[in-house]
Amino acid sequence: MAILRVCYDGPMPPRAALIPLLLALVLTVPGPAAGAAARPTDPLGAARRLYNQGQFDAAMTAARQAAAVPSLASSARLVIGRIHLELYRRSSDSGELEHARAELRAVDARALDARERIELQVGLAALLYFDDRYGAAAELLDPVVDSATALPPEAHDRALDWWATALDREAQSASDRDAPFMRISDRMEQELRRNPASVPANYWLAAAARATGDLDRASAAASAGWIRASLAGDRAGSLREDLDRLVTQAIIPDKAARLPQRERRQALTSLTADWEEFKRIW
Repeated sequence: MAILRVCYDGPMPPRAALIPLLLALVLTVPGPAAGAAARPTDPLGAARRLYNQGQFDAAMTAARQAAAVPSLASSARLVIGRIHLELYRRSSDSGELEHARAELRAVDARALDARERIELQVGLAALLYFDDRYGAAAELLDPVVDSATALPPEAHDRALDWWATALDREAQSASDRDAPFMRISDRMEQELRRNPASVPANYWLAAAARATGDLDRASAAASAGWIRASLAGDRAGSLREDLDRLVTQAIIPDKAARLPQRERRQALTSLTADWEEFKRIW
């Protein structure tokens, strides 16, 4: 039986910085460190490094040079597709999305190595996400998230965050809105057992509990996430910003909405004061 949802009629409060990070190139490649001079004989490596540096015009030029080499063509098309996706994210130009679709569909996955195949799945998931096919995007990302050992930690967190975001968006039109959030909750519990410092897991465990109406757990998870943020290094600030927004804009108003109308204003004041005192202490 679905848990009663109170005052839930939309997606989570906006995150501090989510989508702009998700389309960063997931995979690192061998070769010179970022900023070092690219070797003229390595146009594919140059394209990837330039992409990661945000130099998309130069990255496109290098990737097209690589695409002219038959043995590099599919890998180069993968990079070109990802460049078009990034340009679409920045401009909302539908032509960029169509170019991305054409390039990624032309990739021969048999010519890619294991890590590039993961990157291809990320690119295809991005296409689905931008087409508002959130459930399908989440399904494509699901095995990517499971490939934790094949991804750098930051890339794994991006995939996990995006997977949950896609399910959150899918829930808005699902017949059973609780089911996607139960999936999120289960995965984030597993993630926190593996890595208590996980930024997306600390956020989404609280957000999923709130979305299904379990406000007591949502409050507890947000408080625990606030404390565990100290383990997240330089990402502690953004995690706490997101949790604070979730508590003040969603969890506290939902709790107050369960009370009689005459008691809500006082409840909002009291709950907000309690949260501010908790943050002051911790």
